[in-house]
Amino acid sequence: MPEEDLIHYRSVWISDVHLGTRGSQATALLGFLRTFECDTLYVVGDLIDIWAMKRGVYWTQEHSDVIQKILRKGRKGSQIIYIPGNHDERITDFTGDYANVHIQSRAFHTTVDGRKLLVAHGHELDNVVQNLGWLAHVGDIGYTLLLQLNGPVNFFRKLVGHGHWSLSAYVKSSVKNVVNFIGGFEESMVHFASDAQAEGIICGHIHTAAMRRIKNLDYYNTGDWVESLTALVEESDGTIKLLKFSSTGELIKTLAVCSATKGIEVKEEPCAPECTHEPLAV
Repeated sequence: MPEEDLIHYRSVWISDVHLGTRGSQATALLGFLRTFECDTLYVVGDLIDIWAMKRGVYWTQEHSDVIQKILRKGRKGSQIIYIPGNHDERITDFTGDYANVHIQSRAFHTTVDGRKLLVAHGHELDNVVQNLGWLAHVGDIGYTLLLQLNGPVNFFRKLVGHGHWSLSAYVKSSVKNVVNFIGGFEESMVHFASDAQAEGIICGHIHTAAMRRIKNLDYYNTGDWVESLTALVEESDGTIKLLKFSSTGELIKTLAVCSATKGIEVKEEPCAPECTHEPLAV
């Protein structure tokens, strides 16, 4: 895309890309990365899935292209803030500044209207990850299996004339304990932000895109590039948007908007007719 046609954002947040796995929608992210330039790009954890790569490496040219595209944005002047998550925690061994790429455990972002937001992956407050590492790995294997089943399920759905449907997303949205975990995670994260004397938090980790007000603080979750294909962007006037993309990286819709004057506005839309699970939680 010609540079004059690129969208300019003040800030962009992406997380949970899980490069190195078959579930990673690297092509979609690459399509999005090609459409914009920004002052600051936050990579909020789990860019590379080192956990999965220990079990077996899956790496395509698109995975390499995502890394190269991010680094190229840094070479062109964007500040790249890389905050490792639990799946790429080994990257914390390289904490420091490398030209325009900054690797750090968390960050603070100040919006145009002066709000201070904590930026963290989110695994810091996940008791399973922190205290029962072996159980987290077992859960990761189960989640990977569900993602692998998405392919065969959608092959047969296509044969009978139905559209794409995510089995893993359906299971995640339907299991009561998972729903309760997500709610508890969100409340814990806003407490985390409050303790850090911030007015809100931007995180990832749970693969559930969201933008909402919780206990007088703003909670933003970037979602992921495995299922939801979502990102947060901040425009030059300070408006923050939660965007959803197609499998090739085209913008499908704006899920939610937060502006200084109106606060958070959720733009809920029903699923496609063939979809039987709940709409994306925002």
